Amino acid sequence: MRRGERGPHIRRHSARGIAYLGVLLLTGALALGATQAARIWKTVQQRDREAQLLFVGDQIRQAIAHYYNSAEGSRFPPSLDALVEDRRGPQPLRHLRRVYPDPLTRSREWGLIEAPEGGVMGVYSKAEGRPLKQQGFPDDYAGFDGKDAYADWAFVYLPSPIAASPQASPTSSASPGSP
Repeated sequence: MRRGERGPHIRRHSARGIAYLGVLLLTGALALGATQAARIWKTVQQRDREAQLLFVGDQIRQAIAHYYNSAEGSRFPPSLDALVEDRRGPQPLRHLRRVYPDPLTRSREWGLIEAPEGGVMGVYSKAEGRPLKQQGFPDDYAGFDGKDAYADWAFVYLPSPIAASPQASPTSSASPGSP
């Protein structure tokens, strides 16, 4: 071999180094892609749980309204369990099939909003964090726009002043968003 020439073994080492570098770059790109996919998946799941919270919260609010309006005296339920089996009349009523867990915390522990005259007039999630959904709520929940916490998404039944007796009408301090 002449001086300055490289032998075949040097070319092989050089090719292996380039292949190794290519594998490292590919591994890094795959890791970055997997991280991005995980973030997107987490966001999709959070949006789904928020949609479930809106649905379940509204079901509980409707059940409270049905309980309130289904018997003489117009009273709020003493607990969420009373929505599952209302024994105020001769036949037990089911305003709610079961007490649904909070989709965000996956717990049956809801934040309860008490009526001024006693009983439960609404619920809110005890989940921490800022909601992803910030606008575009249904008309009944337009007040949720721009809220910074899930606890501000309060699902409250406010009886109309015509249907409620003067003692049963809620005060303004029990408005949605003030758990």
